[in-house]
Formats: sequence, structure tokens, C-alpha cells
Amino acid sequence: MSTTSDPVADFLARIRNGQMANHRHVDVPASKLKRAMTQILMDKGFVKNYLNIDDGKQGLLRIYLKYDRGGEPVIREMKRISKPGLRRYVGADDLPRVRNGLGVAIISTSSGVMTDKEARRINVGGEVLAHIF
Repeated sequence: MSTTSDPVADFLARIRNGQMANHRHVDVPASKLKRAMTQILMDKGFVKNYLNIDDGKQGLLRIYLKYDRGGEPVIREMKRISKPGLRRYVGADDLPRVRNGLGVAIISTSSGVMTDKEARRINVGGEVLAHIF
């Protein structure tokens, strides 16, 4: 069993690799942060659905990937912004806009994990975890 120093990057890599291999779903070790990020991806239409699977340990998230009619993945690009070696924090006035509002920035705030639009609406800043387009 190996542990990763960056679970968010591992989460994004598993989704990216699953899409490149045209898999129907990917399994990711579960955590509260990954559940919140997956819920955002589902709410914004980037993934079909997800299930919480109890494996007797920390659990798994089974994420059902979404493809367009041509078989191309709906998620075109995923980029980890804040890394363990260099954290990226922004204030409420400096929240990023991904592809001029077409994409989503996932922000970890004191009020929970949310999109850049939600953080802008309630006027909070936080750590920019990833950009999804």
C-alpha cells in the first residue's frame, strides 16, 4: 500500500487516465474533500454520477465518467493549481475565472469546498485546488 503526498492530484490523475482509456467509471479512495469535489463535478455536468462504496476501510468513490456524442470526454482539461510545495491562496476579490466563466475553479474555503462562482457570491477566498474545463 502506497500513500500519496498529494491526494487531490491523484484524484485528478485517476479521472484523466480513466477518460483517456475510455472507461465507464473510475474508483478513487474516498475522503470528505474528494466527495465534495466529485459533487461539484456532478453538479456542473462534468461527470454522470458517483457512488460511495464501503470497503471496510476508508471507502471508495466510484465516479461514472461522461462523454459527448462523439465519444470525447466532457472534461477537456483538469489542472492542479495549489500544490503541497506551493499553496495558492486568493482573497475574495481575486478569485480566478476559468476560461472566462466557462470552466470551474474549485476553491477550499472556510465555508467548505465550492466553485469560484459560489465563493464570489458569498464573498470568501481560500485555497485554489483545481481548474476544470
